Amino acid sequence: MKSLSKAQVAQFKHDGFLSPFPLLSDAERQDCLNGLARLEAWLGAPVNATKELKWRTMPYITMPWALRLATDPRILDKVEDLLGPDLFLYTGTFFIKEAHTETWADWHQDSTYHGYEPMEQVAAWIALSDAGEDAGCMEVMPWQGCPRLMHHEAHVVENSVNRAGQRITEFLDGDKTVAMPLRAGEFSFHHGLCPHRSGPNTTGHRRIGLAFNYIPASAKPTGSFPMRMMLVRGEDRWKHFGAIERPTEELGAAEIEQHEQAVTLYRETYREQEPRHGDRF
Repeated sequence: MKSLSKAQVAQFKHDGFLSPFPLLSDAERQDCLNGLARLEAWLGAPVNATKELKWRTMPYITMPWALRLATDPRILDKVEDLLGPDLFLYTGTFFIKEAHTETWADWHQDSTYHGYEPMEQVAAWIALSDAGEDAGCMEVMPWQGCPRLMHHEAHVVENSVNRAGQRITEFLDGDKTVAMPLRAGEFSFHHGLCPHRSGPNTTGHRRIGLAFNYIPASAKPTGSFPMRMMLVRGEDRWKHFGAIERPTEELGAAEIEQHEQAVTLYRETYREQEPRHGDRF
């Protein structure tokens, strides 16, 4: 183990989540917030309010500061303990809830429409501002040693912080819900099959989260689109996915072009997986 204890790894395998972990100093967190501010100044609008929601996705392709955060050893050492030494950065997303808004997320699993197997994924959810229960922190449902893909419907949740507006349609025991509040600069882990949700932000501050999703480099695509991944640790001996180069310039022309290609393939894979998921049930 590089960073997690055997007990923590066992807990993750049994429950599907771990929280909280310290990560960013005030200066490091401010650097991230400055990077977000530059992106929103470039867009001319909050990243979660633009017509092109692609800009909330995969910021590590266009902005070196986001890649530094996604590849921070304080995160990757722990991910390696959970998934092994060869790691792809599958995707990453800003999850922002403005103050006093109804934005929320219904119960869902991240891996449902992602189009790879086996469904082994770890998401690191980083709080760039306080994400307490009143701000709509993540709530999880322990899977108690029995992870499985559950039945979902997409595009059915209004005011969803998730672009696909998906929800689990099977029964979930609300008495087992565990809240995972985070202070600014902390992060949590959850597995791609861990059911989770979040409520609205009732506070006077902007709740800013940035999540990165990691999968083993040995994973195989299940769809027809040649998705692209960024190798962030170890080797890619399997070559199942196309490669993504690391950014050298913030919002440079080459970075924007590569981002467009990667987001398009991700979006088409997601759309392809929606009916496939429904056919399983």
